[in-house]
Amino acid sequence: MYILVRLLKGFPKPLYYKIPDNFIKNNLDGKVVNVPIKNYNVPALVLKTYIQKPKNLTFNIKEINNLQKFPDDLLFHEFIKKISNFYFVKPLYFYTRIRSFLDQQDQINKINFNNNQGIDSNNNSYKETTLTHEQENILLNIKQNILQKNFTPTLIHGVTGSGKTEIYKKLIIENISQNKSVILLLPEVSLAVQFEHLLKKQLPENIKIISFHSASKISEKRDLWQSLLDNKDILIIGVHLPILLPIPNLGLIIIDEEHETGFQEKKYPKINSKELALWRAQFYKIPIVLGSATPSSSSIYNVKNKNWFFYQLTKRFAGKFPEIKLIYLKDIKNKYQKYFWISKQLKIEIENRLLKKEQTLIYINRRGFSFFVQCKNCGFIFECPNCSVSLTLHKDFNNEELLCHYCNYKRNIPTTCPECKQKEDSFLRKGIGTQQAVKILQEIFPNAKIARADMDTTNKKSWINTLQDFQDNKIDILVGTQVITKGYHFPKVTLVGILWADLNLHFPIFNASETTLQKLIQVAGRAGRVANNSKVIVQAVQEHDIFNYLNEVNYLDFIKEELNFRELAGFPPYKRLIQIELKNINSIKLDQEAQKLVTFLNNSNQNNNLTILGPAKPAVYKIQKTESRNIFVKASNFNHFYEIIKNIDLKKFESSIFITPTQ
Repeated sequence: MYILVRLLKGFPKPLYYKIPDNFIKNNLDGKVVNVPIKNYNVPALVLKTYIQKPKNLTFNIKEINNLQKFPDDLLFHEFIKKISNFYFVKPLYFYTRIRSFLDQQDQINKINFNNNQGIDSNNNSYKETTLTHEQENILLNIKQNILQKNFTPTLIHGVTGSGKTEIYKKLIIENISQNKSVILLLPEVSLAVQFEHLLKKQLPENIKIISFHSASKISEKRDLWQSLLDNKDILIIGVHLPILLPIPNLGLIIIDEEHETGFQEKKYPKINSKELALWRAQFYKIPIVLGSATPSSSSIYNVKNKNWFFYQLTKRFAGKFPEIKLIYLKDIKNKYQKYFWISKQLKIEIENRLLKKEQTLIYINRRGFSFFVQCKNCGFIFECPNCSVSLTLHKDFNNEELLCHYCNYKRNIPTTCPECKQKEDSFLRKGIGTQQAVKILQEIFPNAKIARADMDTTNKKSWINTLQDFQDNKIDILVGTQVITKGYHFPKVTLVGILWADLNLHFPIFNASETTLQKLIQVAGRAGRVANNSKVIVQAVQEHDIFNYLNEVNYLDFIKEELNFRELAGFPPYKRLIQIELKNINSIKLDQEAQKLVTFLNNSNQNNNLTILGPAKPAVYKIQKTESRNIFVKASNFNHFYEIIKNIDLKKFESSIFITPTQ
């Protein structure tokens, strides 16, 4: 017998090998084998098996060395085929990705999360927790689903601080006791790290917990792979990668903060880990639990239309809901002295927290100092030469620098306007970011200890130290972007200030209202998780309907209204949405090919099963000198679209084409 293989790393073309006579030949398609290349033994994926030597091969063919050790997950290879077809990539992509990640050495510049938490993972303090009546009822029902050993999706809508994690812990213990492994997915690496340390302290010592994400050590990755080979029952914590692992005894998947867009990867093929988790649970016939204080509209839709189980936690485990006050910054009576972005009410509340030695969170979903710099004389705005965005002003130690958040292009502010030659004093700094918020707060509260958490700090070791210092009450005021909204538990926070609540409402995306409200409720939920008296100050520039739902107990009323709108407009979850993105340095060629593709889709859409929108420029249509155009296709399901797309020879296009099923 002979096989056609593709190396997991290195040579891009397929190669032929012979199977030794004494080799077990059953079911090799999709398996990983070790093959000789020069003096090396390298892993390769079996693409096809031949009973006889292919006639077109006239050269000598080497024999494979052996079948590589692979976890005994009987459904894994079929699962990889399924998701490969869905995302228009070859199965090799997934095998290579996991393999390269397992082989990746620790990076010196990576954050060493494990050594910067001030937590000894061996310091286990497990003790039985007394659950509330609501928690106990949910746990009993989900346990029954686990015993059925079938695909049973369950959505837990638990208000912030209601104790969803306590239910997760009980479910993990239940599964491990049945010799089953569990996957726990979180939307951010930093949150996954926090959960890992929490669960290592609070779960029984016999439960093996291994993280698998970009901050995992090489020793952890190898330990994980060996555990999978040995069919051990373990808890695997991560963001994207765990759902792509072969796990022989997988018994349960848990997705916390299931509403978060962080489960969709930013790079192509833009894999959505939440969607893959649902497919895997269905394919493997196992239960899956999704939890959130602000469940996604798609999950609520599935509760009503696909028989998902649905449970609610309506009360906080400790503390009380914060009082929420909405303030419009355009009302002059709310202004505090010269500071537009800090209202009188927010200033007073921060003062009170400082006096009482309590903590404050300030949320602004924009990093940097100012959005952009504009000449007030001629209106010139400093823009990136490589991307279709304005440059953001950053300040460090009184040094001003303009930075592109897409390609990292940098430049200093010139002494005169490039357009009208007016001097620098004609430049206006528009908008606000985390840096400017910190500067303003330092001016108003010079004795307060203030820190910042955004992408400029969270990619560095200092973010972990900041998080620990905030937990230890060494910081009075923490200013951050959305990284501070994702499920963190800060017991001493009794005030949350939101500086610009309507900032993201005007983005040209169909779910802007939903994602904005989710972030507002999540960050508001950091207040009063232990205390009985807490407050949230929500500052906005313009009025909007979502501000009627800031109290999280009314969240489902918003989702009901949002789903009504989506049904009328034909948006997800009532329609599936496919994004086709074309990229090219040549904008003329790009426009021609985008129109050519739209014409083909329209001509193929004989039964009008598809709604085709575009082509159009996205809001940011140029990144690193490469332009893009978007085509969106709405359909009741993906089947008709997939039949059409099969008939297109994408290799004939000079533009790069990327297809992403987005919902």
